[in-house]
Amino acid sequence: MTTLRDTESRSGERGAQDSAPLPGRGAGKPAPRGRRLQRLLGEHPLGLLLSTPYTAFVVIVFLIPFGFGVWMAFHDFFFTAPGVQVPHPFVGLDNFRQVLADPAVHQAFKNLLIFLVINVPLTVALALVLAVGLDSVVHWKGFFRVSYYVPYVTASVATLAVWIYMFNGNGVVNRLLGDLAPDPTWLANSGLIMPLIAVYVTWKNLGFYVLLYLAALQAVPKELHEAAEMDGAGAWRRFRSVTLPAVRPVTSLVILLSIIMTGQIFTEPYLLTGGGPNGASMTPALLMYQKGIQQGQPDIAAAIGLILVLAVMILSLVSRRLTERKG
Repeated sequence: MTTLRDTESRSGERGAQDSAPLPGRGAGKPAPRGRRLQRLLGEHPLGLLLSTPYTAFVVIVFLIPFGFGVWMAFHDFFFTAPGVQVPHPFVGLDNFRQVLADPAVHQAFKNLLIFLVINVPLTVALALVLAVGLDSVVHWKGFFRVSYYVPYVTASVATLAVWIYMFNGNGVVNRLLGDLAPDPTWLANSGLIMPLIAVYVTWKNLGFYVLLYLAALQAVPKELHEAAEMDGAGAWRRFRSVTLPAVRPVTSLVILLSIIMTGQIFTEPYLLTGGGPNGASMTPALLMYQKGIQQGQPDIAAAIGLILVLAVMILSLVSRRLTERKG
């Protein structure tokens, strides 16, 4: 006896068979134009349209100048009067040979390495410790956050003026140190000027990294700390086993941003010492300015910049491999 359910099942199977494409018909047929356009533009073409202005900004402000800088590094290029057309012959690696043989370039990258060795570990350690302390604060938490963030948003010219007043020969720091004050003084001491700049940059940018760590710490479930405490773990054990693994991605980001910022150091040595004394605070970015603008050698400056970009990229990749590697 055939039931109503059996009849519906058979009719559904016939409909599926009728609607199925015949062998050799429709197989391998190109997708409709609308579907191909959707694959090209994505599921939400409006997002692509809204991102177009920023994409154009990146191309015009960053990619085109960078490409022109790469072109200059391999040509004999110099500035001319507007409208004057002169040949710029291809010189291959001659600009790079001249750069690598320049003692000033060696000194600039050595100074940058000193800055990096001091700034990056100091930034990570202080930002994490302060963030952990602020995360445990009950009262005045907003006040402390703003206090640490104010130097980051303050103009470098204003904060550097304060540091010059503090560390000059008759400054506040030397008065407090008395006979222990260095001779020559901080800003004229070739052994202390680059560490001083590294400490200043760490202090100025610390608020930004503290906020990054605070956001990561607030995302850590409280149950993890409670479970570790119930298992008998002390404060240091909880910090090492719970907090550090939870903020590992932010630590990788902080190190990456610090390395990128290191390659851009220009304002601080330019305003404090102008690269002195005797090139002790010279950086590649400041040397590029001197070579390209003051001395009229933009091709040499472009070669220095390309070497700097490659060095920063290599250090960034190495740091990400080391910090994001699973323990």
